[in-house]
Amino acid sequence: MKRKIIKIDEEKCTGCGACIPDCPEGALQLIDGKVRLVSDLFCDGLGACIKTCPVNAMTVEEREAEPYDEFKVMENVVKGGKNVIKAHLKHLKDHGEEKFHDQAVEFLKQNNMEIPQPDEDKPLPCGCPGTMQKDLRTNKTRNSSEKAPASLQSELNNWPVQLKLMNPNATYLKNADIVIAADCTAFAYPNFHGKFLKDKVLIMFCPKLDSDLDIYIDKLANIFKTRDINSVSIVHMEVPCCGGVEMIVKEAMLQSGKTIILKDYTVSITGELV
Repeated sequence: MKRKIIKIDEEKCTGCGACIPDCPEGALQLIDGKVRLVSDLFCDGLGACIKTCPVNAMTVEEREAEPYDEFKVMENVVKGGKNVIKAHLKHLKDHGEEKFHDQAVEFLKQNNMEIPQPDEDKPLPCGCPGTMQKDLRTNKTRNSSEKAPASLQSELNNWPVQLKLMNPNATYLKNADIVIAADCTAFAYPNFHGKFLKDKVLIMFCPKLDSDLDIYIDKLANIFKTRDINSVSIVHMEVPCCGGVEMIVKEAMLQSGKTIILKDYTVSITGELV
């Protein structure tokens, strides 16, 4: 079956092992000085390990792989003790994997093991902020006496904006200043148009939910190589799974053989520039 799974670039991997603690499933091990994916069965493809790699050696690819097996994963997880079990259960919950979470709990029940209860007020190291539910309304203040803001003008200069739909040979890309943004940023940052889009070309995608990221790298590399791009601004969210934007852009630039001015902006989930 085809599914998303971690891919490790062995040439880039330094064997530091920083990614291993973020994989409670035990899919990653340090072998012969390199981090290896030891079994497709153990990898859930959610990419919690990617952000901690200091050399961008990890990506998520879609390929033929053995189906993920939660019961086999739990055989590894329980060896790590209560805190690893708790981290794994929270990891599944945070990503909405209710089916696998229930299977993990069933494994614990069948083996007469304690089912750890999550610490509601203490996030675990493996918890993915990208999927944690938060109600942000409590942080908003409203003054009914304030005047409504004047109508804003769109600064969008191109269409389409989704990388999957974009033609690398589009005329508006020639000598352009490009903004490459994760999908959520335009909704999280209130002044997205005013801050980032004036006189620039917008390219958007989601590094977590989109498939065929290798195609994105190839397409961006083609744009960088053939369109004489002036500058690239990356805009991504502060959550770990959004770090893939930077990885994809840097890999595309490397493949293009071009050196282009690169700016990196991070938006918090409360709508501020970090």
